[in-house]
Amino acid sequence: MNDHNYIEFGSFAESLAEKFLEDRGYKVLGRNYRKPWGEIDIIAEKSANAGEEGIIIFVEVKASDSPAPKGFEPEKRVNDDKIKRIKRAAQTYIQQNNLDNRSWQIDLIAIEFDKDREAAKITHFKNVFV
Repeated sequence: MNDHNYIEFGSFAESLAEKFLEDRGYKVLGRNYRKPWGEIDIIAEKSANAGEEGIIIFVEVKASDSPAPKGFEPEKRVNDDKIKRIKRAAQTYIQQNNLDNRSWQIDLIAIEFDKDREAAKITHFKNVFV
């Protein structure tokens, strides 16, 4: 897969993850928040009770363009360095947007497409990088 196709595939997977979240009551606040030290694929908010602010969710999206062999599932392709960079970018976002009083977490959405990309298995791992 060349760089252009890789970027296109990543964007397609992130759009699918965004719709997945919205269908489950999340409000998407942004996508592709980038800093030199890290990137957040999707920033969302999970609603709380009426009149309360929800939890800020920083989402890492990992996708495979075909069913992954055992041990190579998308969720297993996030290393410690990537986690550190996600956390640092999330902390920067919180500070820049004056959200220090808000709860936040980092989630992972793993997507495995079938070989024709006509169907996908989506798994949402919540609060996985504490």
